[in-house]
Formats: sequence, structure tokens, C-alpha cells
Amino acid sequence: MKIKNILKVVTLSLFISSHSASAKEKDIIDTAVDAGSFKTLATALQSAGLVDTLKGAGPFTVFAPTDAAFEKLPEGTVQSLLKPENKEQLIDILTYHVVSGKVPSKVAVTLDKATALNKKTINLKVKGKSLYLNKSKVSKADINCSNGVIHVIDTVLLPPKRSPKKAMKTGAGRELIGLAIMKGAPLYNHGNHHACAAVYEVAAHALMAMPESAFSSKERKMLEHAIASASKSKCMTSNAWTYRNAFDRMMVAAQ
Repeated sequence: MKIKNILKVVTLSLFISSHSASAKEKDIIDTAVDAGSFKTLATALQSAGLVDTLKGAGPFTVFAPTDAAFEKLPEGTVQSLLKPENKEQLIDILTYHVVSGKVPSKVAVTLDKATALNKKTINLKVKGKSLYLNKSKVSKADINCSNGVIHVIDTVLLPPKRSPKKAMKTGAGRELIGLAIMKGAPLYNHGNHHACAAVYEVAAHALMAMPESAFSSKERKMLEHAIASASKSKCMTSNAWTYRNAFDRMMVAAQ
């Protein structure tokens, strides 16, 4: 490792909390509550129903915004997010602050990206002597807990939103795939594999008939491969699974 990188790791390690040793016996939630500076975060986790998740075995890496970090949000934002009708948005924001697995600072400084629990990307970058997540600075690192580690950040991370173009792009196709599975799966489960394969085949060709902009090139290739494979097989059981596998992969790719 280059000397410059070693210095970065050493510098970030100096942020370790003085109570890290005692925190090892407590889980992430209890550690945050006992710290006293994460009251808003604790309230938000409770409202989102995520307390039990973060008290689970994990391990998790939590980028925890302080109360001061939440105060940087526009006036009324926190109060609005805590309303029951905005629970999904609150969950999306909070799970953007959690990464599966334990990622200590010495590892974090070597990464340029991380995938949060909500499947969205966090950009990591070392600037000067500090680690940044998007535009949020890590102010204290490596607070070890029984089920993971906490890194304190000075600004709330706001997850990127899907563009309207992408939502429109995947909506119709996802709806058709969902309908095909809803119709085909019961047929397969009742032993009518031929009918199931037929339903899936019709759906596959209908999807291929959609405009080029309806799917990514990767998704279209999945579909093309499934159609080509099924056309060479006379086994309806195999064909049904070939189409279903392609549909499932396309649904995951579109998320």
C-alpha cells in the first residue's frame, strides 16, 4: 500500500470513539441510544420499524447521522418523514445508511462505492484526511458493536431517486411479466406444464414486440436467449422454466 494511503488509514483510525471497547457488548441500536446524540435517528428507526432489524445478528455497517445532521434538513422534513403515510420514503432513506457486513474504516477508505440495504449506491471518496460518503463526511469511525460497526456522519444521506424515464421504461414490461407469472405458475403447479410454457411464450414474444426503449440491452438479451433456447426444445417443462428464469432475472435487473 502506498505511504499516502497508509496515512489516510491511520488518520481515519484516530476517529475511534473512546467508548468503543464497552460498545462491543451492545448492539447497534443500544450503542446509538446510549451515545445520546442520535435521538432523531432512534426515533426514525422506530417509526420505520427497523429497530428489530438492526438489533439482529447482522453484521451491519451503519453510517449514523447525528441529531445535528438531521437539523441540516429543510425545516419540517423530519416531521413529515415520521408521518405514517411517508413510511416507505423513511425506510428508503434509513436503509440507505446501512450496508450489509462489517466494513471498518481501513477497508472503507479503499472503496469507491458501496451498496446499501435499499440496493442503491453510495459513493465513497477520501478527501484530504477525511472519508466522504457522497457529500457526507465521516466525523467518527469504527464504533464497534456486537452486531457490526457504526461510522458517524455529519449529513443525512439522501438516496438517489429513479428517474421518471427509467420508471416508465420498466413499468409496462414488469406488469406484463407479473401477469404472465400469475397466470402461468398455477398451471405449472397443477401439472399443466404445456399450458404454462404457452402462456410464458406468448408473453415473451409480446415483450420482444415492445419498443427498443422498453428494456435495457441486457434485459432484451436475456429474453432473446430464452426464446432461442425454448425454440430448440420439445420439453414443455424445460421451456416453462427457461422462460420463468428469464422473467425472474429481468424483474431483478429492473429494480
